Amino acid sequence: MSYVIDRRLNGKNKSTVNRQRFLRRYREHIKKAVEEAVSRRSITDMEHGEQISIPGRDIDEPVLHHGRGGKQTTVHPGNKEFTAGEHIARPQGGGGGGGRGKAGNSGDGMDDFVFQITQEEFLEFMFEDLELPNLVKRQLTGTDTFKTVRAGIANEGNPSRINIVRTLRSAHARRIALTGSSRALLREAQKELERLRSEEPDNFTDIQDTEAEIQRLKARINRLPFLDTFDLKYNLLVKQPNPSSKAVMFCLMDVSGSMTQATKDIAKRFFILLYLFLKRNYDRIEVVFIRHHTSAREVDEEEFFYSRETGGTIVSSALKLMQEVMAERYPASDWNIYAAQASDGDNWNDDSPICREILSKQIMPHVQYYTYVEITPREHQALWYEYERIGDAFPDTFAQQQLVSAGDIYPVFRELFQRRLAT
Repeated sequence: MSYVIDRRLNGKNKSTVNRQRFLRRYREHIKKAVEEAVSRRSITDMEHGEQISIPGRDIDEPVLHHGRGGKQTTVHPGNKEFTAGEHIARPQGGGGGGGRGKAGNSGDGMDDFVFQITQEEFLEFMFEDLELPNLVKRQLTGTDTFKTVRAGIANEGNPSRINIVRTLRSAHARRIALTGSSRALLREAQKELERLRSEEPDNFTDIQDTEAEIQRLKARINRLPFLDTFDLKYNLLVKQPNPSSKAVMFCLMDVSGSMTQATKDIAKRFFILLYLFLKRNYDRIEVVFIRHHTSAREVDEEEFFYSRETGGTIVSSALKLMQEVMAERYPASDWNIYAAQASDGDNWNDDSPICREILSKQIMPHVQYYTYVEITPREHQALWYEYERIGDAFPDTFAQQQLVSAGDIYPVFRELFQRRLAT
């Protein structure tokens, strides 16, 4: 029997293997607790994990053991206060527990099992069932990422990659091939020597000549090296390009004067959640940030989330800028294009049909998925109804949802990016 001792170091003396097994076993409890945590905490508050509580009854496991049978003798440690036959006085106050509140006179229970999950584990459960829809491999890129793969056996290589089995096999085959005739002669000479010793013991001349021939053949065989440089075989490892599909996400946010500070805050939280999701799940994805009021500008991440610029409302300016950036830097033949737009629904009346026209003819035929989030508790306006017509024309690649409060961000986000079953 072999015993394997895992002496790998784990952070803070924790068993990583056992922790991962525990997280897999109680995945449903943890996922439910994470969803509840998201609903009560800020989306921007992601610098720590979450405290998870599992009911004690759910962590019980059946145990097989031998029942108590026969005559048994048990020795317990003694004490200085009581002797056999004495009665132990009942503690005053109704019990010795440390809990607060009034004591009950019936029932029993078990404390919940509470533990802490890290930020990495929190985000993993948070985005577990989400994905970018319709992600297909356009033009593959593999110029900067490679993976090392086995590519057979080579006669030259690094000594650290020597293949011992193939080397010994090659050496054994070489010795057999080069000493085959000598070994055959050696076997015949040995048989002749045995015959002479048994049938002609007085024929010293032939016996000595046969013994000399045997020594000569053995020396000839032994002169052949056991291992030659010709026998060395090495594992051949090559770097293979690791292809991955290219994707870009356009984030369009309305920062006009009709957007109140609370509405802007909800929009920023939605995009922060989207940004965390993209950066965690897709290593090779680019994000383009576009802010707009009467005019649109492409900005960086810092300005997108924290700039205080404001103005009127012309939504088509953002769509026109997006179409220009697509044509200039992200051709649809090479890129998987996604877009997420957030607005309060207010727009210059004559501009909403223009938005539908731009989306229908210049953007939607080239994107994989387009989402529109309207942040308002009021009745929908012209922009919503124009976008509904786009949804009817592109049901698989366009989706729109309404946000009323910050508590709706995560449910709506999951609805927009829920993993679809393959068809």
